[in-house]
Amino acid sequence: MPTLSLPRPHRDDVLIAVLGLLGGVVLWALDLYMRTGDILGDTRLPLVPLVVMAAAELLRRTAPRTALAVGSVALVADQCTHGNLATVAMYTDVMYAAVLYGTPAAARRIPVITFLISLVVTIGSLAWTRSPEALLVGIVTALVVFVPALTGVSVRNHRDAADTARLRADQTALLAEMDRTQAVTAERARMARELHDLVANHLSAIAIHSTAALSIDDPETSRDALGVIRENSVDGLAEMRRLIGLLRTGAADPEPSSSPTLGSLDALVEQHRAAAGPGGPDFALEDGRDGREPLPAPVELAAYRIVQESLTNALKHAAPGPVTVRLGQAGRRLTVEVSSVLGDRTGPRAPGSGAGLVGMRERVALLGGEFGAGPVDGVWRVRAELPVDEGAVGS
Repeated sequence: MPTLSLPRPHRDDVLIAVLGLLGGVVLWALDLYMRTGDILGDTRLPLVPLVVMAAAELLRRTAPRTALAVGSVALVADQCTHGNLATVAMYTDVMYAAVLYGTPAAARRIPVITFLISLVVTIGSLAWTRSPEALLVGIVTALVVFVPALTGVSVRNHRDAADTARLRADQTALLAEMDRTQAVTAERARMARELHDLVANHLSAIAIHSTAALSIDDPETSRDALGVIRENSVDGLAEMRRLIGLLRTGAADPEPSSSPTLGSLDALVEQHRAAAGPGGPDFALEDGRDGREPLPAPVELAAYRIVQESLTNALKHAAPGPVTVRLGQAGRRLTVEVSSVLGDRTGPRAPGSGAGLVGMRERVALLGGEFGAGPVDGVWRVRAELPVDEGAVGS
């Protein structure tokens, strides 16, 4: 047979019930009643509604609807006795709790119902007694049922507003944390691209020439290889220092570092031509642009890094033959193309991880351009189209 199980009362509700019950017992022991006479005529009867109302107080938070129903019955029963002020006071708290802890529908309906009850009682009293004292009955009824319900609505609205503000603050903090995480991730990706582009070509040249010096037993070849290794080591260290200087915040008088431009491509191509040595790829630059006006700094930096990485890859992987860098500009789009002979080289080569292509693709995507790389008719071709409009670059 199923049993009815009520939720465990909150400890604050237990305290309220105990204090209300003790207060009502004290008033009963002192013969302090609300009326001098009653229907049943037994002075012990006010204790029954008092105990029932105290039991309803135990459910004010965990089961407010049940507490209100039990309390209403106890209040009606109390009106048939001498009456106990503690019973009425506890009922006002039960009414307040029913609005504050009840469902949203109950919070909307109870104030309206209690207002109508107060109005009906007032009108009924006036019609029954036809005296101004009947207004006091209506006022007392409103103080017992309508005012606590109205107070519960006010407190509940303030509580809901505070919860909404707290939720909005939590959401704002979450969005700020997500933005911070994305910014950190983007900055780490940018630093990885810059670090790779700064040192990859120098380390590749060092790897190739050190392998050649170890594999070819020729003092002159070893001397030339060591010279190239030293030059690339010094340049790589200098660029690493510049990058570290940029990453150190608050450093006093950091060493100035200017971004490379398309005007530096001649020196870059010559550097790779010297690093390739005899029998290696033949590097050349073809600048087909009509004008040589300066382009936005992000565009020139991206184009320079694309050419730099492409030449480094050609130095590592291309077969002997021409490696051509072509620049062109049609309208407001800069075209960068690097082509090299596809195939295995007979000489030593350094391994690659593919990070260079990823970095080039990311640079082009950040500027809103188009990028492609792959074999075409026995030639490995890297092609990028970059918008040179200031609005496109800054987007």
